[in-house]
Amino acid sequence: MARVASNPFGLHRFRPSFQSPRFIQNQTPFHYQNNNKTRRFRSISIACQTNPDPTEPSSTEKPVVEPDTSNEASSSTVESGSPVFPNKVINKQIAVVSTLAALGLFLSARLDFGVSLKDLSVAALPYEQALSNGKPTVVEFYADWCEVCRELAPDVYKVEKQYKDRVNFVMLNVDNTKWEQEIDEFGVEGIPHFAFLDKQGNEEGNVVGKLPRQYLLENVDALARGEASIPHARVVGQFSSAEARKVHRIVDPRSHG
Repeated sequence: MARVASNPFGLHRFRPSFQSPRFIQNQTPFHYQNNNKTRRFRSISIACQTNPDPTEPSSTEKPVVEPDTSNEASSSTVESGSPVFPNKVINKQIAVVSTLAALGLFLSARLDFGVSLKDLSVAALPYEQALSNGKPTVVEFYADWCEVCRELAPDVYKVEKQYKDRVNFVMLNVDNTKWEQEIDEFGVEGIPHFAFLDKQGNEEGNVVGKLPRQYLLENVDALARGEASIPHARVVGQFSSAEARKVHRIVDPRSHG
């Protein structure tokens, strides 16, 4: 011990003596075990990285593209046969249809198929004048409440427009007490009642109720040609009873309506 202390280089020589082969041998497996632990931890961390937190974005994860279902929805709607439109579109379509319907009704009132009894009455010739102008005459007894009369108005208008230069057309309203004598004279029991008079004012026949326009047309044509008789002298169809007439006071004694 005194020798080691007296040697100034003894400490330097003695210091490496602590690293004995046994210590190195024990130290090597210690480091080897640490490497294994490190490798094991790395493998665990890699395994954990394969299942990352879904809330964290991943650079290697591809973005998920959602399929476009709009085409599928539209195709399924078409296949079902019941397309669904927005309420605004439906409202616009209803407005357009209503406008066209109102326009059609307005135009129908001005065209032939929309002729009213009032239009015929205004265009008709006064009864007294028809008996004195030397032309054959068609006298129609009617009422504003008569459904058949309104239904036949367009047909009467078409025949009148065709023969108005050769035949007189007169309209007598059975609700007007002014025509009580004519109603009894012509035996009006149902309306519309069409009386066909020759040039002298003699009745050649009558047609009552709803009948084909051809009946009226052929009778008027026979009058216009001066025939001695008409082809349909006594024909009765569906009519409204004249007994149900609503008698009212005469507003204008000169009125032929």
